[in-house]
Amino acid sequence: MREKQLRAAVDRELPAARKDLERLVRIPGIAFPGFDPAQLDRCADAVAELLRGCGLAVEKVAAGGGPAVIGVRPAPPGAPTVLLYAHYDVQPPGDAGLWDSDPFEPVERDGRLYGRGAADDKAGLMAHLVALRALGDELPVGVVVFVEGEEENGSESLPELLARHRDALRADVVVIADSINWAIGTPALTTSLRGIVNCVVTVRTLREAVYSGLYGGPVPDALTALAHLLATCHDAAGNVVVDGLVADTADQLDLPDDRLRAEAGMVEGVEFIGSGSLVDRLWTRPALSVIGIDAPSVDDAANALVPVARAKLSLRLAPGDDPDSAFAALRKHCAAHRPWGASVTVEFAGAGAPSRIDTSSDYYQVARSALRDAWDGVEPAEIGIGGSIPAISAFLAEFPGATVVVTGVEDPQTHAHGPNESLHLGEFARVCLAEVLLLTGLAQPPVA
Repeated sequence: MREKQLRAAVDRELPAARKDLERLVRIPGIAFPGFDPAQLDRCADAVAELLRGCGLAVEKVAAGGGPAVIGVRPAPPGAPTVLLYAHYDVQPPGDAGLWDSDPFEPVERDGRLYGRGAADDKAGLMAHLVALRALGDELPVGVVVFVEGEEENGSESLPELLARHRDALRADVVVIADSINWAIGTPALTTSLRGIVNCVVTVRTLREAVYSGLYGGPVPDALTALAHLLATCHDAAGNVVVDGLVADTADQLDLPDDRLRAEAGMVEGVEFIGSGSLVDRLWTRPALSVIGIDAPSVDDAANALVPVARAKLSLRLAPGDDPDSAFAALRKHCAAHRPWGASVTVEFAGAGAPSRIDTSSDYYQVARSALRDAWDGVEPAEIGIGGSIPAISAFLAEFPGATVVVTGVEDPQTHAHGPNESLHLGEFARVCLAEVLLLTGLAQPPVA
């Protein structure tokens, strides 16, 4: 099929894909504890139905977590096999009052489709389906579609699933549609991702709460001790100062200060922290954030010394670091900086490895060309991202000979994981076209 025909085929499939995407958004499949696991099954069943509609042989599988769905269509003789990855599970919606509309009722406003999972990553799944539908019987490569159901909760069972179904999933190229584009109008290929270590730090100073009027002064409370401990993890400029963590430099793409301020929603007057270029700080250096604290609420606080306090920390790891050694380094730091002899424990709460993508293969050049053509000649940026996609390191480990291509349906205004997550519908159409062009381009044998 020529490019003009491919564009027409994608345009033909977009209205039905929009309806299917909206149907998926209405299913609140959340893989976190405390949410209804039956919704994960509902979403997996809906995904399986959609894949069968594309003529794939479909299997629903699980290894203790949310079920995954595998769809297979064998390669024509001599053609490569391409694995298309996405995930159907989504983040919890958070405070519904911060949304401008129901998180699980898709709504279009100003060319964007709003709803939890409208972008991350149900639109990634739909991009795969649009490509398969557009190509139909003329699909020139073999495909394996792998859609998991616990990515947002760490993909804990993914390595076991990949090992268990290795033969069915084996592919020459892996396309992971779960990242972000550089800007509206500028596509991107993600070439590095930070890893993550989550942990819970508990500080105890007293057996039980005691009256602050009688004991405050010489007797430390746990919350103040916790604050002192957390403060030792950064220097005055905001750089992470935990010994043993890896730091590197990134390709220096131009990221203006005002753009990052606007995209992050920084309050006026707040300064950036750390040193080095912004892309270094975002992509290739460690970052440590306090993402939760257990302590008495302000409204319920008594005039008493708090005996125990806990904080959950999110440590982002530079490419090249290792989650086990990073966790050991953080635990050693906390032990060495115990304030006033307080009892300090550090409990592991999940991890994901960082990744670097090899961009040297001929298959990868096909991906660059596909994005360039879909965006009418705009050269794709090669970016890092500060977040983690556990699937990437898992696929790299299981299939080291495959070319991994990380694309995305998101843009800087998507606000994935936050209130009012949305998908830019015009960019989504380009993503779908790029995947069609990629699949047709991969059918040509790479130059030796």
